[in-house]
Amino acid sequence: MPAIVQCALSDANLDAKLSRNQRQLAISVAAQAGSGRVRSNLCLVLDRSGSMRGRPMEMVKAAAKQLVGQLVAGDRLSLVAFDHEAQIILPCQEIASEPLSILQAIDRLASGGGTCIDEGLKLGIEELARSRKQAGSGGPGAIPSAPPSVSQIFLLTDGENEHGNDPRCLKMAELAASYGISVHCLGFGSHWNQDTLEQIADAGAGALCYIEQPEDAPAAFETLLTRVQSVQLTNARLLLALEPTVRLAELKPIAQVAPETIELTAQELPDGRLEVRLGDLMVDAPRVVLVNFYVEPLAVGAHRLATVDICYDDPATAEVDRLSGTIEVVGRAIEPFHPAPNPQVQGHIGALAKYRQTQIAETKLQTGDRQGAATMLQAAAQTALQMGDRNAATVLQTQATKLQAGDDLSESDRKKTRIASKTILS
Repeated sequence: MPAIVQCALSDANLDAKLSRNQRQLAISVAAQAGSGRVRSNLCLVLDRSGSMRGRPMEMVKAAAKQLVGQLVAGDRLSLVAFDHEAQIILPCQEIASEPLSILQAIDRLASGGGTCIDEGLKLGIEELARSRKQAGSGGPGAIPSAPPSVSQIFLLTDGENEHGNDPRCLKMAELAASYGISVHCLGFGSHWNQDTLEQIADAGAGALCYIEQPEDAPAAFETLLTRVQSVQLTNARLLLALEPTVRLAELKPIAQVAPETIELTAQELPDGRLEVRLGDLMVDAPRVVLVNFYVEPLAVGAHRLATVDICYDDPATAEVDRLSGTIEVVGRAIEPFHPAPNPQVQGHIGALAKYRQTQIAETKLQTGDRQGAATMLQAAAQTALQMGDRNAATVLQTQATKLQAGDDLSESDRKKTRIASKTILS
């Protein structure tokens, strides 16, 4: 099945008199709906440290059981638990009509010990990779008749990585992405490190979720599962070729702005094109990438500025490295100049501005500049309001008002602010 790719410039008109025109290119990529859902191959990597004791652990168990009830025959599930070390609680297996053994494995989860996220992530990646290899080989221990599937990790933790290594976590997430495994992070409570989990989720092309109260866990799992079940294509990469008259902006020129905001990096290929890893492609929830570049002077007329292609894998047909078909991005140098801004691209620019304004606010707050942080949060709130993201605007303005009143932001406030900066709040 093909990927759906659309490209639009912030303004397709270029001023022929200017020595340099700055433009943003929005690239929207989604999967076309197939004849059926691609099966899920999920691994739950769950924190069972001592701080999860009691109601937190019980609600996580309830959320995991609810998730099992939403999976269907052909879906696969594995379970890894970690404290200061990690253990495979449930090896990967298909969901049966009576998944009693899976539910019993979830019930056996017990809390105790410290926190080592990277060990849990490592075992989760190994379990998914092993199950995919066995399913494809049909060798000893293979999962019988395993259908094509989408591999995902749900990583849940409520604390700092006290017994682990954060850089190692990031490398694990990057490794998962290179295997075509997405990593979604769920921060439980208010004491997890938002920088670490955001970096893991971003590197793993996944989502960052905040579970403020134990009772919110089932809804968070359900939201992520809905996202996973809409995936039709995997391992997508943007292939971008710029014309000689076009060059990228110097600082952070490429970012994803939907479904969440992520700063992206590009790798130059031997043929001179830029490759940007995107991850899974969903139906009705496009990934939108924003590219910021400059255009050198051009003669009056239409000019090709760039070409765009998407390379991806199709689990339903077992095809890899399929190409969407090249799209030419064309600008028009005109004189006299009159602007023709694209409102949709302007909205994407606003999403990136909201994220970066909030980042600046966090940096100012860390250095003790409370007033500067409040000012930037107000700016982010105004940007969100202009985008129509009223819920995010409310969160950001509330935090700005607290700082102006001389109050400190709680850990919960800071996490709500980070989530509001990265996504459109429903």
